[in-house]
Amino acid sequence: MNPVFRNLATWYRAILRNPKYRGWVILGTLLYLISPLDISPDVLPILGQVDDVAILVLLMSEVWQMVQERFSISEEMSGQTAATVQSAEEEETVDVDAVSVE
Repeated sequence: MNPVFRNLATWYRAILRNPKYRGWVILGTLLYLISPLDISPDVLPILGQVDDVAILVLLMSEVWQMVQERFSISEEMSGQTAATVQSAEEEETVDVDAVSVE
């Protein structure tokens, strides 16, 4: 892969992962995809769609990866909660006779 394209893809992924800019990046990407003004005009056969497809694939792969990470984190959290409840149920209760001292 060309280093320029690799750097652009890395930058795009980094800014898409920033929660502050994520919505704007997704909106900008969708506007770019429907806009007639592109890096390579859509009137050119095949070449016109290459940049759109590349950006769409990059957007979808990053969004899919973020969704998978979100679900894996929520599964880990629910698994930890269930493990905590189960370990609390398995603990023994010790009865102690208490005597008050005056």
